[in-house]
Amino acid sequence: MPKMLESSPNAALDKSLIQHYLTLPIPDGKCQATYIWIDGSGENVRSKTRTLDFVPNEPSELPIWNFDGSSTNQAEGSNSDVFLYPVAVYKDPFLRANNKLVLCDTYKFNKKPTATNRRFTCVQAMEAAKDHRPWFGIEQEYTLLDMDLRPLGWPKNGFPGPQGPYYCGVGANKVYARDIVEAHYRCCLYAGINISGTNAEVMPAQWEFQVGPCEGISIGDQLWVSRYLLHRVAEDYGVIVTFDPKPMEGDWNGAGAHTNFSTKIMREDNGIVEIEKAIDKLSRNHLRHIQAYDPKGGKDNERRLTGKHETSSIHDFSAGVANRGASVRIPRGCAEEKKGYLEDRRPASNCDPYAVTEAIVRTCILNE
Repeated sequence: MPKMLESSPNAALDKSLIQHYLTLPIPDGKCQATYIWIDGSGENVRSKTRTLDFVPNEPSELPIWNFDGSSTNQAEGSNSDVFLYPVAVYKDPFLRANNKLVLCDTYKFNKKPTATNRRFTCVQAMEAAKDHRPWFGIEQEYTLLDMDLRPLGWPKNGFPGPQGPYYCGVGANKVYARDIVEAHYRCCLYAGINISGTNAEVMPAQWEFQVGPCEGISIGDQLWVSRYLLHRVAEDYGVIVTFDPKPMEGDWNGAGAHTNFSTKIMREDNGIVEIEKAIDKLSRNHLRHIQAYDPKGGKDNERRLTGKHETSSIHDFSAGVANRGASVRIPRGCAEEKKGYLEDRRPASNCDPYAVTEAIVRTCILNE
């Protein structure tokens, strides 16, 4: 066993044994439904599983459930029940067959959304903007860690060579844990996530996958479920996933969730005019977006948005064609074709995609 994984109980288990049990037949009509939700941190997901006597296809078919919110920082112990309202259903790549993953919203006993239920207001914004057909694609960067919380494959008492050969790298001395990346990719496709690609990132042990294009609220739903899938796959390998936007201080790239955005008119001929109008609106609401782009209202992004390592400064708004050091980038191809989309490079890797996409829609479409 590799030394970096010796301390992981999961890595020590014989993974072939589980297949014996997962191939056992279950009664007709039974289904295991794994409910997934965002906890009180606004960054982490939780899950638990129940048996259903039918196979659901729509979230409206599923029962509302509950959990102990005092253990997830979402309720007091004296009134601890928090309710799970199903909002999206996906195929389960771990249990397979008719089993399902169920993404849920969280609500208090009085039917008010919990503090980290950012989907509640995002749905309202997307409904108001639906005639504009807002499309999103999110580039989710992340870092793999060993059980000592050190980037996977890094020397224990030193550092790897400088950045340069790792981005989209190939070879055992350039990339680590491609198995996890490929397994996650396939799980997303199986589940029904519109994953559109993946690549090794600039810092060793850092990777990226892309979700989209998705219209409206579905981008937030799919990104949260894809994060769940990544955590579950890495769990099997005894590896930790972090979405921290600056996991290693020093001359190393941080991690973002670059968000691509367009409306129907932006995608049509001469849509560049609308793209430029949207960028102007974003420039006048910079602080609002910085506050929405990480769970701590900009505090996490302060460590990442320094103006170095392919980032803009957190204090200033900038835009440019093909400029990865700008707040907002217009891809070269879009500038040449005079239509397409813009890329907001400010969201942190640990952002809530509901908060990010809601802010963009309210600024660029609803003019709020």
